[in-house]
Amino acid sequence: MTTPPPAPRPVASFFRGVGDLGRGFAFWGRLPGRMALGLIPAAIVGILLLAGIITLVAFLRDIVTALTPFADDWAEVAASLVRLGIGAALLGGAIVLAVVSFTALTLLVGDPFYERIWRSVEQHLGDAPPESDYGFWRSIRDSIGLILRGLLAAMVAGLVGLIPLVGTALGAVVAAFLTGWLLADELTSRALSARGLDAAARRDLRRGQRARVLGFGVATQLCFLVPLGAVVAMPAAVAGSTVLARTLLDMRAAMSQAEESTAPTRSGNGA
Repeated sequence: MTTPPPAPRPVASFFRGVGDLGRGFAFWGRLPGRMALGLIPAAIVGILLLAGIITLVAFLRDIVTALTPFADDWAEVAASLVRLGIGAALLGGAIVLAVVSFTALTLLVGDPFYERIWRSVEQHLGDAPPESDYGFWRSIRDSIGLILRGLLAAMVAGLVGLIPLVGTALGAVVAAFLTGWLLADELTSRALSARGLDAAARRDLRRGQRARVLGFGVATQLCFLVPLGAVVAMPAAVAGSTVLARTLLDMRAAMSQAEESTAPTRSGNGA
């Protein structure tokens, strides 16, 4: 009788997800030509979004002042604290939205490039799924959905950021985890969809290994926050998400096989 493998601890599973992104970066050495193609759309979208963030920072003080006329008659310390909190919340929410929008827009603009990266990684790892057309309109639909969910995540992180004293730090943590989950969700969709998994099946699969999926997504999101990191990390994220998707499927298959081997047989029940 086979004993089911012990479930990995959440912290260990989280860092295995981080390692999946590292395995994605390793494909820069294995498939440099294909990976380099992914720099083009990432650079275009990254420059546009960075310009937007810089513009927001330049006018942030004026925006916050316009939003808080009620604080004009307050004591200077109280008004400064309130405006600082609102400014941090606005900037944090904008960064969350920019990170999610970057992924959505880059995957949309660079779909032919990332299709080649994904297919090359699948072929390199072996047992690639059949050719499948992800579809332009499906890419648009997924991008719009990701941006809308990113907007919701930005609002949640912004509201958490308004909590006195701990809001800024807590908002950053909430933003990292919400954005990380959204990124992992979107990036693994192609590899899982190619194997016939619909949206509900993909959600169930990710929830079964929540910590690992979060580890991959949070690590990807943190790379995106590094200057020029998003451009270099995007091809690696596509490759790493392919590794992660295959790993999740393998783990589910192993667990199912272990459960079947430990289940009592009909003859055993009748004995």
